[in-house]
Amino acid sequence: MLGAPRFHPPTHLLYLHGFRSSPHSNKARMLGAAVQQLQQKGVDVAWYCPQLPPSPTQTMAELRELVQLWPTDRMAVIGSSLGGFYATVLAESLGCRAALINPAVAPARDLARHIGEQTAFHDPSERFYFREEFIQQFALLDPYPLKRPELFWALIAKGDEVLDWREMFSHCEGAQVQLLDGSDHAVSDFARHLPGLLAWLGWPQD
Repeated sequence: MLGAPRFHPPTHLLYLHGFRSSPHSNKARMLGAAVQQLQQKGVDVAWYCPQLPPSPTQTMAELRELVQLWPTDRMAVIGSSLGGFYATVLAESLGCRAALINPAVAPARDLARHIGEQTAFHDPSERFYFREEFIQQFALLDPYPLKRPELFWALIAKGDEVLDWREMFSHCEGAQVQLLDGSDHAVSDFARHLPGLLAWLGWPQD
């Protein structure tokens, strides 16, 4: 476990949603609102929350293109569930900070049963096809074990009904971890934990 952050607040902040999710998720909207409040107070921070494609290879290509000119020492990426996996891959490759919320640590295994047509959580009319070749793409991206765990913060719920909290916890060894006794995969009580995340990023609340 680490103490207080030793980093400057980010000037660029990226949020990555989970499988079948979108920028319209509750956590994405809450973070976006928090960033907007910071901006209104004069804080210099750019906020990005893209819709991620189904393909892991395409997702990482688009993310690397998006951040290629960002200052790695003044950027941070936040990811929830599958977005936590992508955030880890990106942070490990760039050496930037990452905050993970119930991160998927083994998508090549866990998403194999979801091959086929899928619907989006926030708009069931939106459909996409999750292809078998995506599983191998996930395997090739595997970023574990963490090389620089001091760059990571993680919020892990023991009440997660989708992912095993023990597995998530073990993959975040050396990071600053907030372990919740209950909650759920979506972290429905995220509002309670948002101030801690903002403080880790360098924006302690009044």
